[in-house]
Amino acid sequence: MALFEAKNVSKQYGDQLALDNVSIAVPEQSIYGLLGPNGAGKTTLIRIINQITGPDSGELFLNGKKLKPEDVLLIGYLPEERGLYKKMKVGEQALYFAQLKGLTRTEAMKRLKYWFNKLEITDWWGKKVEELSKGMAQKVQFIITVLHEPKLLIFDEPFTGFDPVNTKIIKNEILFLRKKGATIIFSTHNMESVEELCDNITLIDKAKTILEGSVDEIRNKWAANEYDLVFKGEVKIDGNGHYNILNSKFENNKSTIRLKTTGDIKTNDILLTAMKSGNVVSFNPALPSMNEIFIRVVGASN
Repeated sequence: MALFEAKNVSKQYGDQLALDNVSIAVPEQSIYGLLGPNGAGKTTLIRIINQITGPDSGELFLNGKKLKPEDVLLIGYLPEERGLYKKMKVGEQALYFAQLKGLTRTEAMKRLKYWFNKLEITDWWGKKVEELSKGMAQKVQFIITVLHEPKLLIFDEPFTGFDPVNTKIIKNEILFLRKKGATIIFSTHNMESVEELCDNITLIDKAKTILEGSVDEIRNKWAANEYDLVFKGEVKIDGNGHYNILNSKFENNKSTIRLKTTGDIKTNDILLTAMKSGNVVSFNPALPSMNEIFIRVVGASN
C-alpha cells in the first residue's frame, strides 16, 4: 500500500516546464529514491509535497486521502539548503522547531535529550549554530527533521557535509527510522547510497519520468546480456557484430571489460573468442551499478 502518491503532477514557471505529468507511489515503510540530474524537477516535486508551492494540475494523496495543509505536521523535511538560524543556540532552536511541529515543551525536551545523546552532540546544546561545522549543523537539522516522528520523511541530499564516519551513522539512523515504521523519500546524486538504502526509485529528467521501479528489478533488467570479462595483464578487445564493449579498466595487473551481447551468440563462443586475446581469469554476468544506469538513461534522453 502506498503511504504517499502523486498522480499526474505538472508545474510550469513562465516558459519553463518543471514537471510534466509526473506520478510516484511511495510504499508504506519503504525508502523511495527520487533521482535526476540538476534541474530535472526533483526539488519542484519536493516543494509541492511540502505545500511550499502548488501544482498546476494533478493530485497528491497521503494515507489514501487528498493532501491537506494541516498534513504538513505529518511530514519531516530536510532540505538540501539548510535553514538553521546562525545566531540562535542549538538547544534553543531545536526546542523551538519541535514545538512548531506540535510537541509540548516537556515531550520535546525528552526526545531531544534522547537524540542528542544518541548522536553524541550533548556538548553542542549551548553553542550558537554559527560555531558549528557544516556536518555538525547537519546533525542538528537531521534531529529537528525526525523529532516529531512524522509518517513521511523527505531527505534531500542528507549526507552533505558529512565525513564517511558520520555518513555511515546517518545512513544507519535512516534504516532505523524505516524499521520503526517511517516512510522515506530520499533525493540524492550519490548512486552508491541509492543501492544501499532505496527499495524503489523514480528517475526524472527534463520534467518527465524516464525510469521507475524497484532497485533490484532495474539492475537485473539492465544487466540483460551484460558480462564482465577479466584478463590477467593488460588486454584490449574490440566489439564485433555479436557484442559491444561498454567499458574497460586496468588495475592490479588485471583488465576488466564489460560487454553487452547484441546478437544471438552463446557465452561459450564469447569466451572462446576472448581466450585468443589473452589469459582469461573470469567471465560472469554483470549487474550494472545504479550510477552506470543513471548515466546511460539520462544520456539516452539528451
